[in-house]
Amino acid sequence: MKKATLGLTLIALTAVVSSVCVAQSLPPIRPLGPVTAVAKEPLGAVSTVRHLPDGRVLVNDIIGRRVVMFDSALATATVVADTTSATANAYGPRPGGLIAYHGDSTLFIDPASLSMLLIDANGKIVRVMSAPRANDVGFLVGGPFGNPGFDRNGRLVYRAPPNFAAFRGPPPGSGSGNRLPQFPTPPDSAALVRFDLATRKVDTVTYFKTPKINMNVTQSPDGGVRVSSSMNPLPQGDDWALLPDGTIALVRTKDYHVDWLNADGTVTASPKIPFQWERLTDEGKVAFIDSAKVAIEKARASGQFGRDGGGPQMVMRGDAPRPGSTPTPVPAPNAQAGTMTVTSGGNTTVTAVGPGGGGPGGPLPPLTMVAPSELPDYKPAFAPGSTRADADGNLWIRTSQNVNGIPVYNVVNRSGELIDRVQLPQNRVLVGFGPGGVVYLAVRDGSTAHLEKARVK
Repeated sequence: MKKATLGLTLIALTAVVSSVCVAQSLPPIRPLGPVTAVAKEPLGAVSTVRHLPDGRVLVNDIIGRRVVMFDSALATATVVADTTSATANAYGPRPGGLIAYHGDSTLFIDPASLSMLLIDANGKIVRVMSAPRANDVGFLVGGPFGNPGFDRNGRLVYRAPPNFAAFRGPPPGSGSGNRLPQFPTPPDSAALVRFDLATRKVDTVTYFKTPKINMNVTQSPDGGVRVSSSMNPLPQGDDWALLPDGTIALVRTKDYHVDWLNADGTVTASPKIPFQWERLTDEGKVAFIDSAKVAIEKARASGQFGRDGGGPQMVMRGDAPRPGSTPTPVPAPNAQAGTMTVTSGGNTTVTAVGPGGGGPGGPLPPLTMVAPSELPDYKPAFAPGSTRADADGNLWIRTSQNVNGIPVYNVVNRSGELIDRVQLPQNRVLVGFGPGGVVYLAVRDGSTAHLEKARVK
């Protein structure tokens, strides 16, 4: 009995010593450097910025549905694309995306028209190109699926969507036309692909782990079919980012390290990034699910994640699909993922909230959470969609750690070393970078947002 007690004591002491060593090896958490410019032009919501070589900035306002060009001081603004006749209705009805192209030119992704608009250095739309593949265009707008970009060979790198052709109705001869369609379990991995604009060929670069999704299929009161998934407040999945030199960084969720897919085709792995892991007991998992459900319900009630928010959803309106037919998914009205903080057991965690929305009208569907047993034994270091690459080749990873209600970013250099830990000012969101330590932030001011320029230090 004494030996067993001694063994448990040694294990506990080892864990404490290990935690202290990790804490000592971590850079201190510091605030971001000073804000140097603030734009007066009100915006709806800033999703991405494109820093041009001369210091001007293109901003994608997904709520206002326009692209705006600011001067280097953020003092003046010029509309490049919007929904008016002045720009020939260049911004469609769905949120678009911005991708840096050759030199000082930029591509605007318009999912509604399945096209890419080429914006020149003067902010003029000079050419229209077709998107790579129709099903891929939604994954080119950035956000939770990663930020697309071009490698050194001029190929567009982005995350490919699942094979939506698998979402089919019941097989021919299966019986009643009112039978609910069968949906396969979505894969737990996703492909990164490269698209050659000249040859229009797509090839797969690699695969990476994505969060597990359990699909729920139910009949809606109007005869349609509602497809939703259970909400997991601690999703586990890898993340990725494209560096300025064309290197692809894969941030691994299992042990928190970075694999580098170099431009020459070789792969190198960095050591594990030091992190203060937080263990979840069985009781802690139950408490975290309960706290997360309360936080998500508040977000749903406020409309923060769409009318029918609370887990990725789509609705198929009209009659049930006929045998052999393929129902057309209606995307959620708010397809941008968000984040929230969940406080449980005195600790606060930054986690992801999936896109909501189940079509216009109708009451909110019941919120379904995963079982507590499906949560990991340790909180993941980050959520998918949390990594950005700055202009100097560093990774900025928004971690699950939260200090005084503000997320902590881990800054990792090209060697995979943790070189800095940074907190943004209150109520700010990181939206982009410029060379020489320039950081762009979006700040919410009531019903509008504004763009800020800051320094790393």
